[in-house]
Amino acid sequence: MRDPLPPIDSTVEIVTPENIAFRYRVAGPFRRFPAFFLDWMLRWAILFVALIAASLAGVVIGGLAPAVFFVAFFLLEWFYGGLLETLMNGQTPGKWVLGIRVLSVDGQPINAVQAVLRNVLRFADMMPLLSLQVFGGPPLYIIPTFGLALATMTLSQRFQRLGDLVCGTIVVIEERYWLTGVARLEDPRVAELASYIPLDFRVSRSLAQALAAYVDRRRFFSLPRRREVACHVAEPLLEKLGFPPDTNYDLFLCALYYRAFVADRREQDPIPDARATPVSVA
Repeated sequence: MRDPLPPIDSTVEIVTPENIAFRYRVAGPFRRFPAFFLDWMLRWAILFVALIAASLAGVVIGGLAPAVFFVAFFLLEWFYGGLLETLMNGQTPGKWVLGIRVLSVDGQPINAVQAVLRNVLRFADMMPLLSLQVFGGPPLYIIPTFGLALATMTLSQRFQRLGDLVCGTIVVIEERYWLTGVARLEDPRVAELASYIPLDFRVSRSLAQALAAYVDRRRFFSLPRRREVACHVAEPLLEKLGFPPDTNYDLFLCALYYRAFVADRREQDPIPDARATPVSVA
């Protein structure tokens, strides 16, 4: 078997303690900042609701509203991210919307200590802070620049900010597959290549699921990315079925998909008999 291809884009390979290798796409700052902004808006929405509720209660109990507001502000600022990432397995509502998740560097789910500590250290990642002043008066707003976070993420191959480096965590992109039924394969080479697959070959349920997910998503991949993704499934099957090793991985998986989901269900378009020598489609 040929050497594995080097990772493309922002993909990293993680080997778990069980010696199982997984590949993840790490999330960069342009994906993580919108998630942070959504969580920031949600925190202020919760504070606003808490302030209104405390104000209504303060009519009866004087001075309650400010106390409730500051307590809620303290809890949300320091424990919102850590608590939710612990309960939601490395996600907050903002991360869930953007499709990202926090993992340990060994691919394991993060624990409560990692979740809380990386969120506490976010205040260090916000440095340096800028104060907004009007006509030389007292500072009105404190604006975080996230300069330290951007610097550490730029220098890290896994886009780890300071909190991630200290806690041993990374933020990865979760691929969400939205299958849209049987895909149409317009390339005539797919049906031709499918004709060389032995008639007695049966696609297992797990392989069928993998083929359906790949074919449905391949239109979003570049050609090098298709080759990188398809090689892990295609290479052992090419050897098993006796196909030339230089067969196009992408077309081969499409041919298997055609065989499993299209050709076998069309009586008017049966697969021709397998021939003695398989075709090589480069």
